[in-house]
Amino acid sequence: MESGANRPGRAAALVVGAMALFGLIDNFMRVAAETGGLWQFHLLRGLVAVALLGPAAWLMGARLRPLRPGRVLLRTCLNASAMVIYFGAVGIMPIAQAVAGLFTAPLWVVLFSVLLFGERVGAWRLSAVALGFAGVLLALGLRAEEVTPWSLLPVLAGALYGMGNLVTRVWCAGEGTLTLLGAFFGALALVGGVGCVGLALHPLPVAEGTDGFLTRGWVAPTGAFLLVTLVQAVGSLVGVGLSIRGYQIANPTLVSVMENTLLVFATLWAVAIWGEVPGPVETLGLALVTAAGVMIAAREPRRAVA
Repeated sequence: MESGANRPGRAAALVVGAMALFGLIDNFMRVAAETGGLWQFHLLRGLVAVALLGPAAWLMGARLRPLRPGRVLLRTCLNASAMVIYFGAVGIMPIAQAVAGLFTAPLWVVLFSVLLFGERVGAWRLSAVALGFAGVLLALGLRAEEVTPWSLLPVLAGALYGMGNLVTRVWCAGEGTLTLLGAFFGALALVGGVGCVGLALHPLPVAEGTDGFLTRGWVAPTGAFLLVTLVQAVGSLVGVGLSIRGYQIANPTLVSVMENTLLVFATLWAVAIWGEVPGPVETLGLALVTAAGVMIAAREPRRAVA
């Protein structure tokens, strides 16, 4: 099992910083969804991100060509597919179910680590993962009567996302961060372009406002949509870059649990920006997510994963 140096403290700081940034910029997606479409958003954001990567790579003296194209392609397909399925699920089910399914990723990371790479996972880390997952469900207020067969769709996204992040650590630790960023955003831009063309050839009914985000094709973008898309492109470049680096230098289980802090930051930013205060059950869930991150970070070994 190939890996780079194991630096859990630095990885945790990188990922928590990324989640704080995502929690902020994702709170404004509702503004973009009012007038724009998901596929147009992916296309424009991906193109802007890729356009920014070229000068950044030149200034930093970094190469964009992957060392092992096949492995980078596998990682890109897994993570990009996860995002496409997740955002598609958002359009056909309650957002709580979609997010809860995606945040099963830490469980899949543990499962794949054991089954595919023979990693030994102790009871402490398993308990932390389970605690974090329980916190996710409480924070999202997911009720049993809301679960349907469609719930498997975002769980599939969580499995793909978890596997993609595990591949980042195991097989792509030596790749440049900008290389992985370029491949990821390039793939999403391609998917967005295909979606726009598909909807242009075969239009679907489009609801008003945010309800039409999934089926809305290419439209004349408003200033608000363009601003949010630009902020998302720059912010996502930074945030995804921090997350990628975190997965490259630490155990994937640690990093995936730290990603659960996105719920905490998204909630805090929602309180500050929109005045949306969580109830007591949701607050308990956020506390459990935070506790899980602290537990696994405190016990993570400092040696390289073998």
